[in-house]
This record gives sequence, C-alpha cells and structure tokens, in this order.
Amino acid sequence: MVKILFVCHGNICRSPMAACLFSQMAKARGLDCVVSSAATSREEIGNPMYPPARRKLKEMGVPFGHHRAVQMTREDYGAYDFLLAMDSANVKNMKAIAGGDPEGKIRRLLDGTPHPRDIADPWYTGNFDATYADLAEGCQALLDRLEKMSYLKNPSE
Repeated sequence: MVKILFVCHGNICRSPMAACLFSQMAKARGLDCVVSSAATSREEIGNPMYPPARRKLKEMGVPFGHHRAVQMTREDYGAYDFLLAMDSANVKNMKAIAGGDPEGKIRRLLDGTPHPRDIADPWYTGNFDATYADLAEGCQALLDRLEKMSYLKNPSE
C-alpha cells in the first residue's frame, strides 16, 4: 500500500483538493493507498477547506468529507512514501520541517509531468479552475508513475 501526503501552505485549498481528487482517481484505478494532506504553515490549523475549493470539487463530482487543516510534522517524512508539494516554497519549507530529504521523497506534484511547474495558490489568484486542472494533471501523472512502479494492478488481470 502506497502512502501519499499532499502539502501546500495552509492546507485549505490545493492540498486537500489534491487529496480528494487523487483518492477518487486511485480508487477508479484500483490503487490501494493512504492519502492525506497537510500545511507547511500554522496559519489555518483547524480550519475547514476553503468554500470555493469545496465548490470546485462538488462541481467536478469529486467527493470530499470533513476536513480540518493540519501542519506537516517531522514524523510525516517517515510515515509517507511520497510527500508532494504544490510549489517550490512548499518544498523548501517541507525539507526544513522534515530535517532534509535524504530519501528524495519530497517533490512538487507537477514535477512528474511533461511541464514541471508550481501550482498557483487559488487563495490569491481566485482561479480554482486553473488549480483544479493543474491538480488533475499532476494526479494523473502520479498514477501513471505508480503504475510503472507496480503499485497499480495490471488492467488486463
């Protein structure tokens, strides 16, 4: 079973959206996984997912449950196989929290795509459509990578 932690600044927009979307996509592909999300900051700890993020997930038919923002911990580094940041600032902060990245587990979600880049924070941009599209691209690339790594069942079996 693969364990994945999605991380953004506040854990109220991008990372919980990514966790919900990836969970739905993984289930459809037969991936047995543990998926969660966290923040690098403490600003939003305990707060629910931002309402426009929930609205976008609902619009796209992606289920989401009860969410409260939490901060990434040093222990998360050992508990997860992949720690996926939404942007370069998150990567820097995650490495500081984890005390480094000796196993190379911390990377941006879109690093596994043909066009590696940051995912803009819709808290500031207001563009949840663009954020969702970036998250979908990153989650699909991650699923494809996991399939190559034999985490996914062969569709022909």
